[in-house]
Amino acid sequence: MDDKELPFVSIVMPIRNEADFIERTLNSVLGNDYPSEKMEVLVADGSSDDGTQEIVRRIGEKDSRVKLLQNAGKIVSTGLNIALRKSKGEVFIRIDGHCEIGKDFIRKSINCLQEHSEAWVCGGYWKTISQGYIGKAIATATQTPIGVGNAKHRLGNFDGWVDTLPYGVHHHWVVEKIGYFDEELVRNQDDEFNLRVRLAGGKIWLSSSIWSIYYSRSSLKKLWRQYFQYGFWRIRTLQKHKRPATVRQVIPIFFLLSIITFAVGGFVLDIFWWALLAELSIYLLVQILGIFSVGRKSGWQYAPAAVIVFAILHFGYGLGGLWGIVRFILLRRKWMKPPTEFKLSR
Repeated sequence: MDDKELPFVSIVMPIRNEADFIERTLNSVLGNDYPSEKMEVLVADGSSDDGTQEIVRRIGEKDSRVKLLQNAGKIVSTGLNIALRKSKGEVFIRIDGHCEIGKDFIRKSINCLQEHSEAWVCGGYWKTISQGYIGKAIATATQTPIGVGNAKHRLGNFDGWVDTLPYGVHHHWVVEKIGYFDEELVRNQDDEFNLRVRLAGGKIWLSSSIWSIYYSRSSLKKLWRQYFQYGFWRIRTLQKHKRPATVRQVIPIFFLLSIITFAVGGFVLDIFWWALLAELSIYLLVQILGIFSVGRKSGWQYAPAAVIVFAILHFGYGLGGLWGIVRFILLRRKWMKPPTEFKLSR
């Protein structure tokens, strides 16, 4: 397609405390082969206190496409909506502050959206990387079916319709049709948005030719916090729509519930102990398969760490979901602080 016919694109970036990553992220965006006069980059910063804003301002002084916006809400969804309301693009792409996109990412995303007329959203897959021994184990584990189920955008090598994906290109009219991002959600706001896309009759296309690099957590503590919050806020999405976005997103919660049920039931009937033993044996087999997958991909030295990583992915998410059931359903959000008081951080 001739460059003159390409649409104006708004890159919307909700960030907070991304001083270690934001420069390389912006450089990867600004260095794309998309026409510079047809792109703007709106960075909505959630009150960073690590020098992130100064870096964005410095880059913005050299490149007028970059504009810094203040996100008083501090969370991703409020940042996205602030940027979207300021955006001028016919299409928009959400990019995080701890990633890098391929040099042809924007052009390929636009071409994909134009080639698939039924699609409301198009995008690619994540190449997950991290730093250090633990970080490498985390990055590899989150690119295996044992770690993330059938999340096609994490596994790669797939072209077709999917339930969700990261950093998608959207027609701007999608927001007008289904509404903005849910500002009640601290986590999972992109999955919930994509669920509304599908419920409204839209489709999401994943192309294996489009890719971005995602820098995952590099510590077990941060990974635990991330997946606990994923599970916690998943309950609010389920409560809101009376259904999960996908089955894989509730499996860890039901898995943990079944363990608790069998353990308690064992004090009444012995058959529950046998059921618990069978379930844990199957889980152990699944863990072994996951460990072999990590070992083959990144080296056997990461296998011991993979055991802990998989446990955090499954039990952290599951416990977060159970806590979400307590807070959202049983206690009906009593004594919960407002979503905007949850700080967006790495």
